[in-house]
Amino acid sequence: MAVRTIGVAVNGVTGRMGYRQHLVRSLLPLRDEGVRLQDGTVLKVEPVLVGRNADKLKEIAERHDLAHWTTDLDGALADPSVEIYFDSQVTSRHVESITKALRAGKHVYTEKPVSDTVEQALELGRLADSLGLKHGVVADKLYLPGIRKLKRLIDGGFFGRILSVRGEFGYWVFEGDWQPAQRPSWNYRAEDGGGIVSDMFCHWSYLLHDLFGRVEAVTAKAVTHIPTRWDEQNNAYEATADDAAYGIFEIENGVIAQINSSWCVRVRRDELVEFQVDGTEGSAVAGLRECFAQTRAVTPKPVWNPDLPVTHPFREQWQQVPDNEEFDNGFKVQWAEFLRHVYDGTPFPHDFRAGARGVALAAAGLQSSSEGRRVEIADV
Repeated sequence: MAVRTIGVAVNGVTGRMGYRQHLVRSLLPLRDEGVRLQDGTVLKVEPVLVGRNADKLKEIAERHDLAHWTTDLDGALADPSVEIYFDSQVTSRHVESITKALRAGKHVYTEKPVSDTVEQALELGRLADSLGLKHGVVADKLYLPGIRKLKRLIDGGFFGRILSVRGEFGYWVFEGDWQPAQRPSWNYRAEDGGGIVSDMFCHWSYLLHDLFGRVEAVTAKAVTHIPTRWDEQNNAYEATADDAAYGIFEIENGVIAQINSSWCVRVRRDELVEFQVDGTEGSAVAGLRECFAQTRAVTPKPVWNPDLPVTHPFREQWQQVPDNEEFDNGFKVQWAEFLRHVYDGTPFPHDFRAGARGVALAAAGLQSSSEGRRVEIADV
């Protein structure tokens, strides 16, 4: 059995997502397990940590027995053993770093949003294609166990004609004064690329597109509910980015999706994100891990009467969708798919063009909010 090891430059590894999901839960397991290619070769990855804080990089490298780290991105990209560049920096740094990586001959995988503008994302895709390089964008929500069960129902024709989608995402992110915030402060500064629209609408773009169809129009309201927050140094700062958004998404074939996204909501549901899909033949509610369904034949017949107590045990009337398979970490699964795309040429739909659709939806959502109107979205 042949084993091939390739270097992966991981830029932004000191951040929450870069460290937890991509290094610890994806790349380190793939370094140990490898990815089997079509010819039987086992591909293993060797992370090269890249960032701006030498002390943090050194500490992470020592913690995980990694030999290579650097604050010199150009030097990492000049290393011939590094074949893939991954970017999980703040959005405003993506275009410059990804362009450098492409011009250095590296395949690129990146966190979303790819860029600040649609044209930047498309231009990165054109550059990569012209150089014969592979490119991909993280689409982790599609790999959640609950969403994969929902996709199984869709593929099996469970819903009949799908009518609507209702989504609830979010939780209370502490302001940072009396309890530390669970998210970095740049998330709440528009000048640093923050905002829940630019963050979550990119997720809703690929999720709605891949499950239900292309989003053709959006009506949204983005707001900043908490005007003052406290940063990592416990200094108060003005929150210039939106921390909640309420959107209606019009999808081809007449499906309507309504999704609330908020970092200012307290959770009274089973999971931090839930989607209810209603169709002519059945409905389902999917979260991070679980999915529950109800068919047309067993749908109860409630009657509106506010003078009487509720007699239907509504939650008990839904059937749990079984796992039917083992679910690995979604980030790790998509990393393996991208590696096979690069080295086996297998399809990978989440490229920079797909990433551009997410940027377009976020831009349309912000435009809709600022202008107070419905905004149509051109196909990217």
